[in-house]
Amino acid sequence: MTVIALLSVAPVIEDSMAAEVAKAVDALEDFDVEYETNPMGTVIEADDVGTLFAAAEAAHRAVDADRVSTVLKIDDKRTSEGRAREKVDVVEDQLGRPARSESE
Repeated sequence: MTVIALLSVAPVIEDSMAAEVAKAVDALEDFDVEYETNPMGTVIEADDVGTLFAAAEAAHRAVDADRVSTVLKIDDKRTSEGRAREKVDVVEDQLGRPARSESE
């Protein structure tokens, strides 16, 4: 996988967004992508940018609201095959510890 992105899809509503965000995340299942959702968005990995855009569009369209806010940040490393987890591993190697606080 060579294309990594951070996708954030949210309805612009007053109430909880959880049900609509879940629809967006579920839409990714129809594509050949790996993903992991976190509190600020979903990291997606795909073999190519076309697949990534298709998955992001499906997630956007899955949200049923009068107004939807979508942000897509793409890291398209065309000369190497880096994975999202490897990016975190390198930072953790530099830190000498996990890249998160210990208060849980």
